[in-house]
Amino acid sequence: MDVIEKIIDYIQTNHVSTTEVADCLGKTGVLPNIYPVNRQQFAAGRVKWVYAYNESNWDVHEQVRDVKKGDIVYIECFDCKDRAIIGELVSKFILLYKRGAAIVTNGRMRDAHKLIKEKYPIWCSGFSPVGCFNTKNELPMDDGIIKTRKRDVDGSVIVCDDTGVVLIPKDQLTEEFYGKLEAIEEQEDIWFDCIDRRKWDTFDTVCLKKYKDL
Repeated sequence: MDVIEKIIDYIQTNHVSTTEVADCLGKTGVLPNIYPVNRQQFAAGRVKWVYAYNESNWDVHEQVRDVKKGDIVYIECFDCKDRAIIGELVSKFILLYKRGAAIVTNGRMRDAHKLIKEKYPIWCSGFSPVGCFNTKNELPMDDGIIKTRKRDVDGSVIVCDDTGVVLIPKDQLTEEFYGKLEAIEEQEDIWFDCIDRRKWDTFDTVCLKKYKDL
C-alpha cells in the first residue's frame, strides 16, 4: 500500500472529518461554496478531475467514461453561468455503473428530487432546472488550465462530509501528513475526555492545554 492509499484508508476507517483534515492542512484546503446534496454522507478518495466549459457538458460525458472504482469525480466548471452541469442520468452512471465514490462540483446540479431520493453522495454549489447543452464546443478548452489542473488536482485526495469538501494537495500526501492525521485524532480524543470526563472548560482544554501538565 503506497502512502496515498494509506492516507485514504486511514481517513475512511476513522471517518476523519473535513474539519480535522483542514486543520492538518493549516486550516486550508476547502473547496469554497460547495455543499452536500444529502446529509450524513461521507467520502474520501482520489480525484478524477473533469472539466466543463462554455455552458456545455459534452466534455463531461466524454471524460467520465474513464472513471475508476473509488474515484471521487470533481467536475470543475468554467463559464457555465448558472446552468446545471449534470443531473440524475450522469450521476447514476458515475456512482452506480462506474462505481465512483462521490461527485463534487463547483457548478449546479439538476433533478434534485431524484438525487435526494437516491441519497447519492454528491456535493455541489446549488441547483437549477436549466442544464448545460450537450453539444461540442467550437473552441477548445484553455490548454494551460487543463495542464495545471491535471498536474495539481487530478490524483489528489478529496474528503467530503456534512461540513463541506476539503482537497489534500498532492505535495501533502506524505508520511508526515499521515502522522498529522494520527495526531489530530489523538488530540480530539484528549479534548473530549477533558470536557466530558474531567468537566474542564474549553479555555483550559484548547487554549491552555492543561492536560499536558498531568
